[in-house]
Amino acid sequence: MRAWLMRSYEGTEKLELTEVPDPQPGQGEALLRTRFAALNPADAFLARAMYPANPPLPHVLGRDGVGEVVAIGPGVDSVRPGDIVGVLRCDVGVATWGTLAEKTVAPAASLARVPEGWALEEMAGAPLAFLTAWQALTQWSDPAAPPPAGTVLLITGASGGVGIAALFLGKSMGLTVAVLSRSKEKGARLKEMGADLVFDPAMPELRKAVLTALSPKRIDLAVDNIGGSLFNEVIAMLGYAGRVSVVGRSAGPVPEFNTASLFFRRNRVGGVAVSDFSPAAAQAAWKEIVSRLKAMGKRPVIDHVFSFAEVKQAFARLAQGPLGKVVVQVGS
Repeated sequence: MRAWLMRSYEGTEKLELTEVPDPQPGQGEALLRTRFAALNPADAFLARAMYPANPPLPHVLGRDGVGEVVAIGPGVDSVRPGDIVGVLRCDVGVATWGTLAEKTVAPAASLARVPEGWALEEMAGAPLAFLTAWQALTQWSDPAAPPPAGTVLLITGASGGVGIAALFLGKSMGLTVAVLSRSKEKGARLKEMGADLVFDPAMPELRKAVLTALSPKRIDLAVDNIGGSLFNEVIAMLGYAGRVSVVGRSAGPVPEFNTASLFFRRNRVGGVAVSDFSPAAAQAAWKEIVSRLKAMGKRPVIDHVFSFAEVKQAFARLAQGPLGKVVVQVGS
């Protein structure tokens, strides 16, 4: 089979398309003929040794994908050859070879059917982003449950995969959703998708503009995909007991963070890690996500589909800041 091999930790620009032996499914695993794979910022971070995982080389990236089951290993009865399934959160693309290959081995417990009415590329691009957004929104209650209706949600980097997922899920929960986007065009699209308020994070006096629009409320929950200097502004806009779910850091480290900014309003900051999902928990969350999207008449948003030969161009598009998910068509 053909696969995009990562032979060093020098970035996705160094990936090589080459022939490798077909993988074989082991106990509890299924072999998929990959149809579509989706890219995530975590893939690019891993390729530069900026991610906690440190798989042996060569490695194949790709945490999201959809394909046809062509073989199953011992102990598998949840899927069978011929089924079309997507990969939920698991070690695929992290500790084991991923979906940027013509065939992929995945745990059968981490496979899910394509929701009715969805295109294959939509299924390929949805699981990691939506499971991440779900955790970001629900991690603050014990047991995890959606925040109460009327909660004011702020999403930074809202036009990315997790940003749009958080927007859709937030609206499904009855939240007031404010989003940040530097692009007027993307901001207009996010408004069409359901955002209540849209702001340019580069605007003068961002904090004043957001708080004036929300007055007398403040931000109850923020999903931060950006980090960098904007993080301090997000903290400053929180209300009493306001929380920040930290998803990404595309803008780099937070400069001169003042811990005193968390005082008095009892603000809390918490990281998001989809690796915490067990296969059963991921399946349960995914079922809830699909149900909510169906009730809203929403489906995952795809920015662009690249050919298998264009994986490097696809990663370049990811770095530019797409509106939705960047997907690669691996096979017909």
